[in-house]
Amino acid sequence: MGFYKKQINLNIILSNKKFSTDRCLLKKMINIWYFLGKKSSYGLIKLKKSSLSYIPYIGILKMAQKLNIHDFELLQTLGTGSYGRVRLARNKNSGLLIAIKMLKKSSILRMKQVDNVISEFTILRIIRHPFLINLLGFSQDDRYLYFALEYIKGGELYMRIHESSRLEPEHAKLYVAQITLMFEYLHSINIIYRDLKPENLLINDDGYLKLIDFGYAKIVEGRTYTLCGTPEYLAPEILMNRGYGKSVDYWALGILIYEMLSGIDPFSDEDPMAVYQKILKGKFRFPIDFDRRAKSLVKHLLVADINKRYGTMKGGCEDIINHRWFEGLDWQKLFHKEIIMPYMPGQRNLNDTSVMSGEQESDTQSPGIRPNDDPFLDW
Repeated sequence: MGFYKKQINLNIILSNKKFSTDRCLLKKMINIWYFLGKKSSYGLIKLKKSSLSYIPYIGILKMAQKLNIHDFELLQTLGTGSYGRVRLARNKNSGLLIAIKMLKKSSILRMKQVDNVISEFTILRIIRHPFLINLLGFSQDDRYLYFALEYIKGGELYMRIHESSRLEPEHAKLYVAQITLMFEYLHSINIIYRDLKPENLLINDDGYLKLIDFGYAKIVEGRTYTLCGTPEYLAPEILMNRGYGKSVDYWALGILIYEMLSGIDPFSDEDPMAVYQKILKGKFRFPIDFDRRAKSLVKHLLVADINKRYGTMKGGCEDIINHRWFEGLDWQKLFHKEIIMPYMPGQRNLNDTSVMSGEQESDTQSPGIRPNDDPFLDW
């Protein structure tokens, strides 16, 4: 499959004061042109025919629409994080429901997370893919940053897995295929995700997945050394602090497949240190009724040697795509959402909160910060 992407002059963007907070990250995007394919004389880039990812624009930052937060009625909390929360919101004029990620500026400064937030915002403006969350707009005041995101009503994949203790192999296979396409796309533009887990995968009305929360995602040219992620999903190369790249996402995919089909993590333990020790030893057992073909793929993903791990070898994602577990799957139809998913939450009443997290509201206001201390004013 061949896709064509329009090139832009990155130097123009880099010299624009409006993008001053993104210059370092944008510079990291320059090598994307050479990573994806050969530049033609017409200023276009032709991707390899084997590519299955859809990238409307490469290295172009979406201009996040400036929103007036007062145009929205803030409803219940959908989820919470270390320095913010996600609220359901309704447009007072149109009735449109969206999700608003509210990040406390004071907490971001106190926890020294400015670079991470800038990275997340930049990545949200770069990515365009049917299985990734879509940034709709942005706003801020002296207390909060507001990321307006599309609202996904169907709830977390985690709930789907554990409602029935585990998934049917044919159901899990379709989810894994979608995640594979997500990673093929992200890695093709040098973004590693670093936080794959069922809680970060939401199910849309049509039954297809949406990957959310890019707080740990990073644009990486070579290696990075940050210890981050969910303990049960950490790859051994993260724990050994030797530097890592996209390989960690494929390790996490192996963990997720195991959890989908068994209902448990392969290295689970109440003590995080014990989890780390199990990961480094790399020994785990499959339930006796674990799907045979899925088992084969997991074994190829949960390999300590990254040179032998599927997704990171010479074949890249093609090694996963061509695995026998996916025999007969039409990847083109999957990408275009032409396959009917076995589970579809369907359209819900706007006030239906049956799939929401049920987080309690807090009336505590975040303190404002002075303009001189605000690193986000350029946005």
